[in-house]
Amino acid sequence: MANWDVLQQAIDISFKDLSLLQQAFVHGSFINENQDFPIPDNERMEFLGDALLNFITAEELYHKFPKLPEGKLTEIRAELVCRDTLAQIATLLKINDYLYLGQGEEASGGRQKQTNLANALEALIAAIALDQGLDKAREFTLRELDAKLKEVEL
Repeated sequence: MANWDVLQQAIDISFKDLSLLQQAFVHGSFINENQDFPIPDNERMEFLGDALLNFITAEELYHKFPKLPEGKLTEIRAELVCRDTLAQIATLLKINDYLYLGQGEEASGGRQKQTNLANALEALIAAIALDQGLDKAREFTLRELDAKLKEVEL
């Protein structure tokens, strides 16, 4: 059983609605095998989180690098929000410990798949925004991207 208090401490956010946090980690394969599970899969959250991640990152780059042209900003943003970067952040946060996976996905190494990790991180960003608001989602996202932002070479 996942210890949600440990995760909330790790991300420095206390959720008002714990089911939003849990939903961020429900893979579609789990729902396929557990159709009576009371929490939906994370796909809609992943959609929202992806959009928020791109917006927050674009806004930060826009302000941080006022003289850079659009093409360079797009290039940097793409590097910052790529699957590899998101999976690295997810791994540091130990997101794989919280994933609800179906048996097949679990057996095929789903807890280490970069796609699953990146998608869950995007869903987590959405869960934070839905529970705490956009400012808290921005704060979390920029804190987690901080090391990568500092590596940006112009």
